Amino acid sequence: MKQLLIITAIILGMGMSNCKKEDKVSSETSNQKFVSIVEIPTTDFSRAIGFYQTVLGITIEKMDMEGVQMGVFPESGDAAYVVLVKGNDYVPTKNGAVIYLNAGNDLQPTLDKIEKNGGKIIVNKTEISPEMGFFALFLDTEGNKLGLHSRN
Repeated sequence: MKQLLIITAIILGMGMSNCKKEDKVSSETSNQKFVSIVEIPTTDFSRAIGFYQTVLGITIEKMDMEGVQMGVFPESGDAAYVVLVKGNDYVPTKNGAVIYLNAGNDLQPTLDKIEKNGGKIIVNKTEISPEMGFFALFLDTEGNKLGLHSRN
């Protein structure tokens, strides 16, 4: 519960700092990205860090916030922050909301690394539509169901 309060305070602080004296509905809000932080629960923090670093080819920054282990993915412009978390209130699940990770121009090379690194492919690369591109679904090493998305 303490972790939830900390994250909520961070999000509220970020939101308050972005507030203006007058709230205006404009074309700017229609282009706003509404997701700002995504937390992916872990049971084995080191294993999860290794999985995502290898599969995505990134370096994850490790930190500890009041007993909660956090692994922060590299910042990517105005995209949401993605954080691996291990704490008492975090339980991996394959049920619930599905987070789709951007796999660049073609998700297949990333998908090919999933099972080699302890994950499981649930849905192979599948076309959504010519305009929206492709997706795939997988289980990570912690049992979370996630997706990959690419234009090609």
